[in-house]
Amino acid sequence: MANLLRRLSAEFGQSPWLDNLRRGWITGGQLAALRDRGVRGLTSNPTIFQKAIQGSTDYDSQFESLARKNAEPIDAYWQMVLSDIDAALDVFAPVYAESAGGDGYVSVEVDPSLAHDGSGTLAAARNLHERIARPNVMIKIPATIEGLPAIRTMIAEGRSVNVTLIFSLERYADVLDAYISGLEDRLAGGVRDLSDVASVGSFFISRVDTEVDRRLEKIGTHAALALRGEAAIAQARLAYSLYREKHESARFKRLAIYGARVQRPLWASTSTKNPAYRDTLYVDELIGHNTVNTLPDNTLEAFDDHGQLARTIDADVPRARQVWADLAAAGVNLTDVADQLEREGVSSFQKSFDELITALTTKAAVLRGDR
Repeated sequence: MANLLRRLSAEFGQSPWLDNLRRGWITGGQLAALRDRGVRGLTSNPTIFQKAIQGSTDYDSQFESLARKNAEPIDAYWQMVLSDIDAALDVFAPVYAESAGGDGYVSVEVDPSLAHDGSGTLAAARNLHERIARPNVMIKIPATIEGLPAIRTMIAEGRSVNVTLIFSLERYADVLDAYISGLEDRLAGGVRDLSDVASVGSFFISRVDTEVDRRLEKIGTHAALALRGEAAIAQARLAYSLYREKHESARFKRLAIYGARVQRPLWASTSTKNPAYRDTLYVDELIGHNTVNTLPDNTLEAFDDHGQLARTIDADVPRARQVWADLAAAGVNLTDVADQLEREGVSSFQKSFDELITALTTKAAVLRGDR
């Protein structure tokens, strides 16, 4: 069987990354096997770690040791997370080396409670970067208004960033500007080789269709219902056009002389939530050069089995623009959609983080005989 994951990268310039991490996959060799099949990086988030830590016994021994040493639950959480991240960085280090820093990245997210605290986000992001101290780590910072200055500063300091939770084209333009401005700051500070810093801008795909489809069904007109399943792909294609526009500008070309890398668009949340949509929809329709698709394991296996390989990200941009206009004409407030999804995204990660810390606090108390 043709290896679609490898072909996706070799023939179409899109890097498949895994959107999941479990300690058992590291110790059992499954993560290395996925790398050998063509997976070129990995993303994580607080929800992924909640499921991994609470859903297995893989972390019990380390947690018990930390708890008996009176480590605070939140400190134990970070030690367990960073143990996994460090091991994943080892797995993908060969990809980072063979691609000369183009791939092989592992992403870890700052505390989601800081999403609207710019200075707190920057301090946490720096701390994570310095604790890990590996060239192929990307620190995930949410694309909130408050997060934008932190993104710029991190890039200026030569720290690679995965900008997460992007839901609007307007905010994406701000993210691209923060990245390019950070590179300009770095150059102005005397750095003459900008190739040591990388970044991706992460659009959450399926969540857009889920919310827009809900609103279209509430509107209920024939024109509205005909637009179901169109919004997310149209937005991603428009985002790719914006990415190209920004990176083909004279402003970026000046930075490219010094080795600046493009900030690649990353398609996240690419499992289909609506069973009426094919399971590889958000992979098949978003293939393009200099992009990343971070795939949950089920979607990854589905694509490698029966995905469709073709350059599709810029297949029909005029139609994408028409869809975007039609959605607004049908009564969908796309700015409100983006604002709602950002709130929900931050809240979801915060909820996962808080629930896990609460569970670890209870478990530590039991281990220490406090209850």
